[in-house]
Amino acid sequence: MRFATPLVPATLLRRYKRFLAEARLDDGTEVTAHCPNPGAMTGLAGPGARIWLEPNDDPRRKLDYGWRLVDLGAGHMAGIDTGVPNRVVVEALREGRIDGLTGHDVRAEVPYGEASRVDFLLTGEGRDTYVEVKNCHLRRQGDLAEFPDCVTRRGARHMEELARMVGKGHRAVLIFVVQRTDCARVAVAADIDPAYARAFDAARAAGVEVICLSTEIDTQGVRASAPLPFDGG
Repeated sequence: MRFATPLVPATLLRRYKRFLAEARLDDGTEVTAHCPNPGAMTGLAGPGARIWLEPNDDPRRKLDYGWRLVDLGAGHMAGIDTGVPNRVVVEALREGRIDGLTGHDVRAEVPYGEASRVDFLLTGEGRDTYVEVKNCHLRRQGDLAEFPDCVTRRGARHMEELARMVGKGHRAVLIFVVQRTDCARVAVAADIDPAYARAFDAARAAGVEVICLSTEIDTQGVRASAPLPFDGG
């Protein structure tokens, strides 16, 4: 997945109202950027952070910039746009780069369950496969990436819906996309959202599969890379 326009560097001044950020471009200009992330963004939104913005000239958009990346130092990057993982996954699915999920027709945002929409429905190879994608960029200790970074009732509902699909004879897969380059394993942050952790464990016990993907991130784009181990049994 490549960014539509070249990114420009900036210094984060503050993130506020969840979806807004103020930043200073390298020429000293202060701008307001859209922050496409409703989560806590722990460790990624501190004032003074080196960030990367995507300019746009779309008159339909209220802001001229969208926040895309955080420079973590030591050659590492984190992506903050929660819409990117779905774009990364659909690209990898269509290119046959996710083990165990090749050879299917791919449809996005298909209604299922009780008033939900599954991120991707894979058909054409035996059972239908229901795929949910989660953005994962919380890092609190060592090389461990965790999900979620805040309470997610929607995420818990998705786990319950996936478990129901398995109960109906379908296949269901949860994909954690680790949108930062300094992590080597993935776990559920049960202390942040115990209800999600319970729903996650119940879904796995019901047969929902878990795939964790690392990413390659630079100012050109984000691409799915090697699988990572799930650190939770």
